[in-house]
Amino acid sequence: MGIPRYIEIHNEIRERIAAGEWQTNNRLPAERDLAETFHVSRMTLRQAIQTLVDEGILERKVGSGTYVAEKKVSERALGVTSFTELMKQAGRTPQSITVSYKITMPSASEMGRLKLKADDEVLVMERLRLGDDEPILLEQTTLPVKLVNNFTRSELTDSLYATLIKAGIQPGHAEQTVTASLATERQADFLQIKRGDAILSVRQVSYDQNDQPFEYVRSYYVGDRFEFKLMR
Repeated sequence: MGIPRYIEIHNEIRERIAAGEWQTNNRLPAERDLAETFHVSRMTLRQAIQTLVDEGILERKVGSGTYVAEKKVSERALGVTSFTELMKQAGRTPQSITVSYKITMPSASEMGRLKLKADDEVLVMERLRLGDDEPILLEQTTLPVKLVNNFTRSELTDSLYATLIKAGIQPGHAEQTVTASLATERQADFLQIKRGDAILSVRQVSYDQNDQPFEYVRSYYVGDRFEFKLMR
């Protein structure tokens, strides 16, 4: 399976940033110019840029352009709890709606966070998570295919952690980065809020009982429907 073009562009932009070609707070060239540089459509270029924005590497400033993001202060989570269990603890009925589900090649970020090789395939699934029929978050989860190729789609999308536990993968600790952001039009449509409303963007790498990473998650929470409690 070939690497999608937008992932190749994502990886090259990320490498250029790491090499210092674009510094923190530097504005990237206009999308039109970047699309010409990479010989792709603006739609493909935007897909690569949006992936980098989702990962916190780039940030968009309304009316100004796309910039290399500043490094944010991160908070280490003490444990991993499934959304299903969180909703049950809150007395709410959990529900998941699968938005997309595909097997593809990993981006540079996914390879680094999940300790994968360039030819390792990943499963990327996007789910809308609800509590009592109210949208709480939009979630994109990346998993190594080698960990989940024995499971059905419904097993993985209905309750991922319950399925992994049955297979002997016991969730342990997680590392989370939480930032404030504004909802894109697509996120707003799924979360039933307005474009530009405040949301919490969370990037999480989850580790198993052997301290091996098994999932990389990018989540977008409606700010007034969810709160994080941190323990020290």
